Amino acid sequence: MPRSKRRSAADMGPDDDDRHCNKRFRNTTSLRRFSKTEDTSSFSQKRCIAWFREYTSPDDPDVLGPEGMEKFCEDIGVEPENVAMLVLAWKMNARQMGFFTQQEWLRGLMELQCDSIGKVQSKLDYLRSLLNDQVTFKSIYRYAYDFARQDKDQRSMDIETAKAMLQLLLGKHWALFGQFNNFLEHSKYKVINKDQWCNILEFSRTIHNDLSNYDVDGAWPVMLDEFVEWLKASKDIRRS
Repeated sequence: MPRSKRRSAADMGPDDDDRHCNKRFRNTTSLRRFSKTEDTSSFSQKRCIAWFREYTSPDDPDVLGPEGMEKFCEDIGVEPENVAMLVLAWKMNARQMGFFTQQEWLRGLMELQCDSIGKVQSKLDYLRSLLNDQVTFKSIYRYAYDFARQDKDQRSMDIETAKAMLQLLLGKHWALFGQFNNFLEHSKYKVINKDQWCNILEFSRTIHNDLSNYDVDGAWPVMLDEFVEWLKASKDIRRS
């Protein structure tokens, strides 16, 4: 379709001039309103970094520590122990529990396209939903072991931290978790190594709640063999 020929200023009367000015004003206003919406809806790395700095101290502006983490959790409306925070840390590939570096912060929030409190809040259900996928859950579960270890030089996780993380990850998904946690409470174990940690997940997924498919000659860690013996003994005591 041919474009309309633009009228010259000489051809315009006073009314035409007013209409032209009003139209130009409406277009300018609309453009500003669109730009403002676009600025806040699209991800901004600059805005993301500025938000990060709200939780850091002038002495260490590139690391968000425990105090900043508490404030961040308060702002987005979740407890630090909420599983969504673990999934968020996994997205960031954060190295140490209770801390986010600026690089980790940007890595995770850039992927999520979040640069404000509201945007993170809108992603919380999505973060929790990732745990419904078995492959993703396994990745997060394995990540949690290294993430939660306080002493990175040690190859094991202290038993209290391990119990808290197992509660967070398996408490609602493994029918035998309560018994397993009780077993750990009364066991000799003070730490859990990575092999034990990974096998606990496999055990919870593959062994029936009645232990009917448990193979005494299987390649389970001794800890899990002892748990099965303890559980059977507990059932025998209840029957007698």
